[in-house]
Amino acid sequence: MQLNAAPLIYIAIFVGVLMLVEGLYLTIFGKSISLNNRVNRRLALLEKGGGREEVLAQLRKEMSQHLNSRGIPLYSMLAVKAQKANIAFSPKALIGIMFLVSIFAYVGLTLGTTASTPIRAGIAVLMGVGGVYTWVNKKAKKRMSLMEEQLPDAVELMVRSLRVGHPFNNAINIVAKEVPDPLGTEFGMISDEAAYGGNIPDSLKAMAERMDMQDLRFLAVAVSIQQTSGGNLAEILEGLAKVVRARFKLFRRVRAITAEAKWSGMFLSAFPIGALVMINLLQPHYYDEVQKSAAFIPACLIVGAFLVFNVIFMRMMVNIKV
Repeated sequence: MQLNAAPLIYIAIFVGVLMLVEGLYLTIFGKSISLNNRVNRRLALLEKGGGREEVLAQLRKEMSQHLNSRGIPLYSMLAVKAQKANIAFSPKALIGIMFLVSIFAYVGLTLGTTASTPIRAGIAVLMGVGGVYTWVNKKAKKRMSLMEEQLPDAVELMVRSLRVGHPFNNAINIVAKEVPDPLGTEFGMISDEAAYGGNIPDSLKAMAERMDMQDLRFLAVAVSIQQTSGGNLAEILEGLAKVVRARFKLFRRVRAITAEAKWSGMFLSAFPIGALVMINLLQPHYYDEVQKSAAFIPACLIVGAFLVFNVIFMRMMVNIKV
C-alpha cells in the first residue's frame, strides 16, 4: 500500500507557522509578555528602568493601536481579536509577519509537495493569514478567560483595602502590584492615569469597552454611581464581587453542561475532513476515477457548503448566552 504524505506535510507546515509566530513574539518582547508570569508586564517594564510616564505611554499605545488601524484593508477582521489579546506587535508588524510566515509556508510546500506553483502560493497565503489569525484568536481567548477569573479576586482585594482605610486610588494601586497579568497591567494603567489627573470611573469604562466585558462594566458603573451619589463603596464592591463570582461559576457550569454537545459538534464537523485525509493517506488514487466526472467539482462545492453550514449551526446550538 502506497501512502500519500502530503496531508501530513500540510499539517506539519501549519503547526510550524504557529510555532514561528509564537517564537518571534517571545524573542522580540521576552518573558514579560507572557500571561504566566507572577510579575505583570507593567511592573516588569518599570523594573527594567523605564519611567512611569514612559511605560504608561508604551502600554497605552499597545492597547489602542489595533482598533485605531481597523481601516487597513483586510485587517479589520483581526483588529478586535488583537485588541482583546493585547498583542504588542503593531498592525504593520502583524501584516509583515503574515507575509514572512507565508514565505516560510511556501518554502515548506515547495520542498515537501509536488503541487503546482499557483496552488502552493495560494495555500501558503492561506496558511500565513490563517496561522496568524489562529494564534491571535487563541491569545485573545486565553487573556479574556484569565481576566474573568481574576476580576472577583481583584475586587475583593479592593474591598479589603478600603476597609482598612485606604482611599480608592490606593486600592487600585494595590491591585496593580499584587495581581498578575492580564488584570494587573490594566489596573496599573488606571492607577498611573489617576496619578496624572485622570478620572478613575472614566478609565474603568474605557477598559470595559475595550475588553467588551460585562463584569467590568458593572464595576465601572458601581464606582461611578458611588462617586456621584455617595455610599459605602466597600459594601458595593463586596456585593459586586459576589455577583461576579456567581456569574463566573454559572459560566463554568454552563460550559460543563454543554461540553459534550460541543465535542460532538466538533467531531461531526471534523470527521468528514479527517476521513478525506485518511483516505488520501491510505489510498492516494481512490478518487482518480471520480475526478474525471463533470459533477465532481460541483459536488465538492456543495459538500463544502454543507460542512460550513454544519459548523455554523453546531456553534449556534451550543453557544448558550448567560
